[in-house]
Amino acid sequence: MDTSPRRLVTDGGLETDLIFNHGLDLPEFAAFPLLDSESGRAVLHDYYTSYADIAARAGAPLLLEAPTWRANPDHAALVGYDAAALDRINQEAIAFLSELGSTRDDLAAWEVGGTLGPRGDGYRTDGPIDPEVAAAYHRPQIESFQDAGAGRVSVLTLTEIGEAIGVARAAADVGIPAAIGFTVETDGRLPDGTTLADAIVAVDADTPPAYFIVNCAHPTHILAGMTEGDWRSRVGGLRVNSSTQSHAELDEAETLDDGDPAQLALDQQPLLDAFPNLQVLGGCCGTDARHVGAMWGVALS
Repeated sequence: MDTSPRRLVTDGGLETDLIFNHGLDLPEFAAFPLLDSESGRAVLHDYYTSYADIAARAGAPLLLEAPTWRANPDHAALVGYDAAALDRINQEAIAFLSELGSTRDDLAAWEVGGTLGPRGDGYRTDGPIDPEVAAAYHRPQIESFQDAGAGRVSVLTLTEIGEAIGVARAAADVGIPAAIGFTVETDGRLPDGTTLADAIVAVDADTPPAYFIVNCAHPTHILAGMTEGDWRSRVGGLRVNSSTQSHAELDEAETLDDGDPAQLALDQQPLLDAFPNLQVLGGCCGTDARHVGAMWGVALS
């Protein structure tokens, strides 16, 4: 009997989709301010509904992950949000998605998760980060998610180990399951040269999270650094990029490289085979509902 957990559908590259496919201006790459306007909420509702439709057609559970990757103090201050406003908007993000999920009686199951991002840049590292400093920095956002009823938190696009340990410690202190997400360069290593295997082992040795995520890299980039080992069983989430370009190239790009959805699904298959305990499957930069639909065998009209 197959006792492995059912994978959850999650969304794609929220920010790149809204900027390049919908013509929205997202200062500081922040999507969370959309929650503060009716028009913004309508855009987000349509965005998440497309993934709910995929989950319904695939007969799979859905993980609705909040549009809060930039909703931390450093980035939010640049778009006019102080600590009180951040607590409010992080909680409202969870409430917004909970309301959306509750309207869908065609889903096998659904859950809402809070999303965190790195304090710095998601494409590079500025050097080692003290885990306790990172824990203190990220704890308020995690507390906001828990207070609003999120079932889990996921941090995406981390570039070094110290911040990852800090998020894991903060989530453990708050008492909410956490997924730790690393990004890798074209050689399959973190931006500071650490292997994905070593990063996962180091975090697990300090404060084991619920699982790990690999995101914001093309499948061929992740495969380039693939090694054997028990670390593979700890990868529970996968959110790949559509483009084979490096982070540096993507950072300078003025047009969207959305690749081919069907080819991306094929390119991703070796990773599905390599990570036996995947729980969450979606996309990252350059992907949209077409790509995630292809991953789940759902053709969109």
